[in-house]
Amino acid sequence: MTIKASWKRLALATVALLLLVSTWTAQPTRAAVPSLDTIRVAMFLQLPGKYESMTAAATFQSAGGIKIGTREPSGIKEWFAVEANRSVRFAVDDYKVKLFESANFANAWAVYQHVQSARGMGYITSVSKNGAAQYQVFEGTYTTALESAAAVGRWNADAKLTGLLGGFKPAQHGPLRLESPAMESKAAAQAAAASFGGAGLDAYVAVREGAKGAVYSVLVGGASTPDELKNLQAAAAKAPNGASLKPSNLTAPYMLIRADHSISGKGDASHELYSFPAGDIKVWASPASAGPIGLTERSNRTYRGSFELSAFNGKLAVVNELPFEQYLYSVVAVEMYTSWPIEALKAQAVAARSYALNKGFGFQIAHVVDTTLSQAYYGTGVEKPSSTEAVEATKGEVALYNGKVIEAVFSSNGGGTTADARDVWRNEIPYLQSVSSPDTSAEAGLNSWHRVVLPSGLLGYIREDLVKDTGQKTAAGSRILELTTDGTNIRRHPVIQDSIPVVAQLKKGDRVTELEKVIQSNPMSWTRGPFTGDELLNSINARVNPKLTGPITSVEISARGVSGRATEMTVNGTKIVLPSPDSIRSAFGVGESLPSTLFSVEETGKMVLQGAGGAQSTKSDGSRQVYVMGADGKSSAYNGDHMYVMDSGGDIRAVTKNPAFSFSGTGFGHGVGMSQYGALSLAQQGYDYQYILKYYYKGITIAKE
Repeated sequence: MTIKASWKRLALATVALLLLVSTWTAQPTRAAVPSLDTIRVAMFLQLPGKYESMTAAATFQSAGGIKIGTREPSGIKEWFAVEANRSVRFAVDDYKVKLFESANFANAWAVYQHVQSARGMGYITSVSKNGAAQYQVFEGTYTTALESAAAVGRWNADAKLTGLLGGFKPAQHGPLRLESPAMESKAAAQAAAASFGGAGLDAYVAVREGAKGAVYSVLVGGASTPDELKNLQAAAAKAPNGASLKPSNLTAPYMLIRADHSISGKGDASHELYSFPAGDIKVWASPASAGPIGLTERSNRTYRGSFELSAFNGKLAVVNELPFEQYLYSVVAVEMYTSWPIEALKAQAVAARSYALNKGFGFQIAHVVDTTLSQAYYGTGVEKPSSTEAVEATKGEVALYNGKVIEAVFSSNGGGTTADARDVWRNEIPYLQSVSSPDTSAEAGLNSWHRVVLPSGLLGYIREDLVKDTGQKTAAGSRILELTTDGTNIRRHPVIQDSIPVVAQLKKGDRVTELEKVIQSNPMSWTRGPFTGDELLNSINARVNPKLTGPITSVEISARGVSGRATEMTVNGTKIVLPSPDSIRSAFGVGESLPSTLFSVEETGKMVLQGAGGAQSTKSDGSRQVYVMGADGKSSAYNGDHMYVMDSGGDIRAVTKNPAFSFSGTGFGHGVGMSQYGALSLAQQGYDYQYILKYYYKGITIAKE
């Protein structure tokens, strides 16, 4: 019996068993449980080894306007306001590389685009100098002059960039500047900056907190070292009013204002970019009205609450702070289909609340992050009445084990049986045990796909509604199908995956030969591959050290956990050392992680050859020539990429010329804790959220603050 079939039978048995068990609806236990008024969610954060999501700048806007200020131990201090629907950007004023400067916006834009394509952290701004706009491209967010100097070296070695620069020499740009005396208004500071710019100096308006509101001044230059600052001061002294400029106070909070063109992409349209020093300052952006704040760099999503911006570990950190229960409005809506039964959504709400409380300040300056490393959090745009109702109906309820809130992990689909924590992370957690899970609801209403052989000899999958049966068959009895639409993609796996290149594209009337018919890959059951030995070698070597030496000729599951999941893999007879069993998914997934570790492996290059007198031999790679005898009794060498072998039951297997490996499995995700599709099935059978939670998390109680 295949693993896939065994888990399906187990799931059906589980459903039958559950129908014999009556539900319970006891009220939540009332006890002292952890609670949280507000939660801090990191959107961008540099935390090496745990979470790294970086941006050069963060762009905010709100239909009701935004109040900008600083967060201090004494409270929030408002500096100024941004009017409704106007975008404003923030960055750290640290050490950077000034890559380019030109009066030609198109040239500067080309440099900026190259920086983006090279995964640099940059932006394009303008400054008035000598009576004309000069467009400047800056890159990086470096903590020291030494780091920015090294970055200059790296960019100088970029041949394509050198061609775009037209002779301009990249240089360091730092936060050491000269500053004018304070001025009464922003307009006065803008006029003074234009005057200094007329003398050929880089001059920017800056804002600081004053006794009665914002105070403005002009900051000049961008030196990286004290010597550079001295040279700047000497040059500035020759400009009108240059003698009034003094070295700026870097210890007092300020925001330097630049005209930024990174978002508009136009030389005549810009947004204000506020750069704050890389010290203890915490910039605070809060809504001026009831409307949410949008964050451009997070897919233009909008968020409840306020934002804190700071320099953390030398990079821009962006943290969304909002009421805890309102955070769950979004999490539940993202993590579970909002059309599912309310009891499933309630179970998700309690699990998500418990998970977040269990983590504490898991990311130093934040409780959680907004990705699935914690829980997916996409702001207000995904909120739906049903998911919000589930949060409100369970407000304050958490899952406890021995009086402590549990780490209520969950995954999309348990594949018929959830994982024991030992199967995935090698640690034993009493409430995270393997249980049977009714997960086949994920397959409801899905199309079937045909695995087919193309006239070119290539193999792939095509959806059943894109072909028709011609009524004809091959000599081996396989059906011949005809395509009914033009431009039909033949896919590598039986599912639409935009990230995976198609095998081929055929036109209406083309014919293909069917090998088998399977259900569309889904969270319950899936197929990936076959992957060549070289593909697997590259994927594995990206995650292990020391590296494997090819070629790969065999892949085996050498150990399974209590739930049947792969916990150890061997390649060419050697154990692959990975951080955890769950890492198998990424190591053996080509182009994407395998959906789960509950799978079997088929070595598609291996076949047993029957010789004369009953002798058998095994072919596992292309080193041995295979000869095929025809109806005329003559034999010839077979040189195709695939050989199609029929077994005694009439099933045809595609054998690859060279070693290749196909993975077939069940489940989606790590599989530990609550299965979301299992929760769906239980809710459809009439079980309430408490039953669902207690079924998946063994020995817990549900408590409410």
